[in-house]
Amino acid sequence: MLQRFSLGLARCEEIAAAALAAAVTCLILTNIAFRALGSPLYWISELAIYAMIWMTFLIAATVFKRRQGIAVTLLSDLLPQSGRKLIGIWVDTMVLLFALLLAWLCWRWYQPLALVQAGFDTRAFQGQTFNFIYAENTSTLGIKKFWAWLIVPWFALSLSLHSWANLIQSLKQWRTPTPESTAKALR
Repeated sequence: MLQRFSLGLARCEEIAAAALAAAVTCLILTNIAFRALGSPLYWISELAIYAMIWMTFLIAATVFKRRQGIAVTLLSDLLPQSGRKLIGIWVDTMVLLFALLLAWLCWRWYQPLALVQAGFDTRAFQGQTFNFIYAENTSTLGIKKFWAWLIVPWFALSLSLHSWANLIQSLKQWRTPTPESTAKALR
């Protein structure tokens, strides 16, 4: 079930990233047209930047899920199949630890419980925590930056789910006998 949920989430993230890629293209082309007409819309550039950031985080989670990231396989190529499986488990574990650390850092960054305790009063929250995450506006869009930054906690949670599913899959494959070990047992 975890595998199916992870694959479904990765597919949704992939579709959202593709839509954002199309949006970035349209935003940039629109901005080029307005600049050529002599009246640039500066908020379009900022929106395109945030869309590109969201697109990157969404597709990165999908890349990790599908294990399609760039890797140096010099060492693993020299190892037998069991060694490759161990390296795969180690990599999946490190990605999971990174994702969980990032989720914990996002929790500390956003401090949702302190915000609730302050009654969602951002000024009281700032006075209690000296955390100004909910106060800063974007340059031209005029929205609070924390809305744009929500992609980081999303990425942390999504990557945690994907890496947990990958680790379980790697551990299941570890228990499966390899052709190499079967051949040794027959000798």
